[in-house]
Amino acid sequence: MTLREVPVNTTVSVLKVGGEGAFRRRIMDMGITKGAQIYVRRVAPLGDPVEITVRGYELSLRKNDAESIEVKKA
Repeated sequence: MTLREVPVNTTVSVLKVGGEGAFRRRIMDMGITKGAQIYVRRVAPLGDPVEITVRGYELSLRKNDAESIEVKKA
């Protein structure tokens, strides 16, 4: 399952960060790495962006970015 498919108020664990080069590095620099716990706080009405909490801080990700992050329920 990808991060985009996770329902609101759910905690998941990162299995894999997809993408290549600068995009992948940017996602990993935000603290989204293999094994990280992510809590999905909110999703905008049209699904973009997704608001998450990771490593104690809040982020908003575009749905295209969220699709590249594979997760499992924690």
